Parts: sequence; structure tokens; C-alpha cells
Amino acid sequence: MNSRCVSMNSRKLSGHRLPSSSEDDVPETTRDQHVGDCRPEADGGEMMVHFSHPEHRLARFDFPYLFMCMGCKEYGAGKRFMCQACGFQLHEFCALAQPALHDHPFHRKHPHLLFFVKPAPGGGGFLRRKCDLCGKSVRGFSFRCASCSFDMHPCCASMAQRIDLPAVHEHPLLLAQDDGGTEQETSFVCQVCRRTKRSGQHVYQCLPCGYYLHARCAKDMVNGLYVHGVVPPEKKNALATAARVTVNALFGVIGGLIEGIGEGIGEAFVESIGRSRGS
Repeated sequence: MNSRCVSMNSRKLSGHRLPSSSEDDVPETTRDQHVGDCRPEADGGEMMVHFSHPEHRLARFDFPYLFMCMGCKEYGAGKRFMCQACGFQLHEFCALAQPALHDHPFHRKHPHLLFFVKPAPGGGGFLRRKCDLCGKSVRGFSFRCASCSFDMHPCCASMAQRIDLPAVHEHPLLLAQDDGGTEQETSFVCQVCRRTKRSGQHVYQCLPCGYYLHARCAKDMVNGLYVHGVVPPEKKNALATAARVTVNALFGVIGGLIEGIGEGIGEAFVESIGRSRGS
């Protein structure tokens, strides 16, 4: 099998390749559960050999279409590294993930978050490990605390103390300090989900404008879904599932009522026959 993606003809793909960056900008990634001995081989930022897909080189592209990242197993749109031979795709932040993060603003309790390829063992079904920022299941790449069970998707971990999201707000957003006060938790409304803050949630803010945004809501802007107007299938399925459950519950109630009415009529009929025979 050819070990390289030979074709780099962008005319075959309706998108554009991202501009080059120096090799020094490409950080190390890890290979097994947590190993720091594998560095992606980058060709001027345009192509790389990634440990998760060593058969072919991955090219750097930006498409407005939905895709499933084969690293973290989450959806995305926009920037990605993609194999043109077989369609293997990684989020840009998954492909360039650091082997470790230090003093992350979302987890100040302990200093080190390590990059892992697979979720922690022991979880499954409803017991699947959850991301401590967005609350979604961790199915693949993640950053895990070296001292506790804190776990975070690479997308969530890519958000810093200050973020720029021009698609939703013209000013930089700063991570608000959580002082644990109950009054502050209900004093604002997130401009995306229109909900207030709940205990433990991280929030970005623009104080001059009074603009607030949950960090978990900012995730869909970092992974490109919001910017490109893409709704992932899991959200559509969640709505459909909720509708099916509601309808099934409704029919269950109606069926129970009909059954109860039928039983009542039957019992009354039997009692009537019994009385008529007794007379």
C-alpha cells in the first residue's frame, strides 16, 4: 500500500487549503494511552503524518461541511486534517494536540492535564465518562487530570482564558472568575442558549457590552458547527427521540384509560347478569 496521499489536487474538493505554518508551530501528540514519543511529521503545515493514521499523510483543509473526527469521535465543521485517499479526518485541535496542558483555566485545582487516546477504562453505557466542561460522553481523545478524574474533550481544552469569536461578538471574551456567589449565578443570561448560569459552569464575558456566553455553548463555535450553520445528527436525533417518547407515553396513557374503561364496563355487565339471575 502506498504510504503517502499522492493527490493534492484541491479541485477535487470544494474547499480551500489553509495557509502554511512553520514546523515549530506543530506540537507533539501521543500514541497510546499517554505517550510523548510521537511527533507528527509536518510538511510546512500543509501535510502531516499522524500516529492515529500512519498509512497516509493528512492534508490541512477548511470545508464548511459536517464531519466526524476519528480522534475525539465528535462532530465538527471547517478546519481539519484529512486523508484524501480514504477520507480519514481529524479536528485541527485534535491533530495538533499537545501531550500535556499545564495550569488550564478550566481546572485550577491541579496543574497538569495529560493527553489520552482512549477513555478511561470501566465506563460503558450510562456509566460512560463525561467531559467535565460540556457534559458529553468522552469516546476518544481527551485531556485527563493526572491527579483526579477531571476529563475534557480536546475541543473544550482548546478554549483559553481569552477567546475571540467574531461570529457572535465583536470584542474578545474573557473567562469570568467564579467566586461561588449565588447572586452572580443568576444575574446574566447566556446569549446563545438564553439560560442563566448553573453551579460549576464556566462563563465567558464582555464586561463593556454585558455579553455573556457559557463555555459549553462556545464549544460549537470553536468546532465550527455554529459558524457554518451545521446541526449535528445527534441533536436532531435527540429531538426525534424526545418526540417519540412523548407520543409513546401519550398512547400508553390513552391505552390505559381505554383498558380501564373496558374493564369497568365488563365488570358492570357481569354484575348486572348476576343480579338478574338472582331475581
